[in-house]
Amino acid sequence: MAPPQPKNRSHVPAKDGQARPPPGQQGRRMASRDAGERAAFFARREAATVLRRVLRGDASKRSGGSIKSLVFSPSVRNKRATFALVCQTLKCLPILKEVFASTGVLSSKWKKQEELVYVTAYDILFGQEIAVSGSVEQFILLHKDNFRTTLKKICVKRKVSSIKDLISENTTVKPKPRFVRVNTLKTTTSSVIEVLSKIHKVEKDDMVPDMLVLPPGTDMHKHPLVTDGKVFLQGKASCMVAVALCPKAGWKVIDACAAPGNKTVHLAALMNGEGNIIACELNKDRAKTLQHTVRRSGANNVETVNGDFLDIDSNDPSYAEVRAILLDPSCSGSGISTERLDHLLPSHSRDDQDDAGSSARIRKLSAFQRKALSHALSFPSVERLVYSTCSIHQAENEDVVNSVLPLATSLGFELATPFPQWRRRGLPVFDGAEHLLRTDPEDDLEGFFIALFVRKAAADESSAEPSKDGVLGVKRKRVCTTGNSGLRAFSSLRLSRMDALCSIWRL
Repeated sequence: MAPPQPKNRSHVPAKDGQARPPPGQQGRRMASRDAGERAAFFARREAATVLRRVLRGDASKRSGGSIKSLVFSPSVRNKRATFALVCQTLKCLPILKEVFASTGVLSSKWKKQEELVYVTAYDILFGQEIAVSGSVEQFILLHKDNFRTTLKKICVKRKVSSIKDLISENTTVKPKPRFVRVNTLKTTTSSVIEVLSKIHKVEKDDMVPDMLVLPPGTDMHKHPLVTDGKVFLQGKASCMVAVALCPKAGWKVIDACAAPGNKTVHLAALMNGEGNIIACELNKDRAKTLQHTVRRSGANNVETVNGDFLDIDSNDPSYAEVRAILLDPSCSGSGISTERLDHLLPSHSRDDQDDAGSSARIRKLSAFQRKALSHALSFPSVERLVYSTCSIHQAENEDVVNSVLPLATSLGFELATPFPQWRRRGLPVFDGAEHLLRTDPEDDLEGFFIALFVRKAAADESSAEPSKDGVLGVKRKRVCTTGNSGLRAFSSLRLSRMDALCSIWRL
């Protein structure tokens, strides 16, 4: 769609007492302003497309993707402007709907473009002046004075002093630190710190190897380290999952529900690119995302499978050597609703969250989760199994684990304690729940749940003797990696630290 051309402003005379800028300078200013206005025109339409998918998914209770995932998809060109427009329009949506209802100007003709009307109304009433305009912009501008008068009446009715006060306070979210994971298949943590410390305050995380902490609001999406796959924008709680599994280099591992693939490639890095990871994803589109993530990471030991993990025969000889399984199945996502920006959606309310734990959808999800976890336990050579969710609901977490404990015990598994120094453990609803791990937004993290099953024989055999420097199982390895500078070698203690962590995670 080509936007209408902005009006030619070159004929406007200079105001009295003001010198007219040189023709060349004036032309450059005009070109820059016109380019910005055209970009805003297209950003409104991209934002309307995302908003339509978000609102329809929210209304049908079937997510078509989070706001962030939809905005940062390859099809959206102006990601920054589109993201801002979608978020701000959603924040103001209840107000905008009230304005249109009070004025009665939203006819059936405009309802067909309802999302674009909302985005444009936000941009004109609360955002910026518009010069490049199409029919929707002209419609909003025609009624602009009427809309603003209605807004003032709503402020008086609500007894607030400004438009900003009309926006619900529950859209305010405490900013969290920006966590990034260094992809040690391509680079080193020290080299990433050297680059980032020039423009950001950078700290090492004290629990998760190769995890860095940046100030809240740090935007890294277009940074070369991210686009080149040397750094992954991954939350700390999400990274704790792969570290809890702690697979050894050379093992055969299954990532049962792998897309989008951040945990998959984290496993590959922890294994130093050695061994074999079978990454399963049932959904065709998500499987493509998984493949893209694997390619970007440079992991050569990952085999992606577009298929159902439940269809794998655990007694098939080709899976007889599987030693570890990461099971992060479909869940409600209630623990990452803030990161998904679900608090901006019309359906979001405290009552919705309180009722969600017992909803029909949660019951259906937990039934699938129990089935998948039971299947994962059936693989004969598995020594370590992590079950994780990004849910805060007991029905998807402790209840699922408790339901399979008899089976797990009969197969020689018991619950181990990942990250024993972490204070927040499972809800005390059964004996042994103290081995489970929970993270919470109060910890400046997403709401995750982790259960680690270890086969008893494997746990007994994996004890390690302290080394001379007092760290369990420390070994030095020479690691080769390819990057922009070609093939190079560097010394790494990363696997040593992982070995030490695994050796102390005992019952």
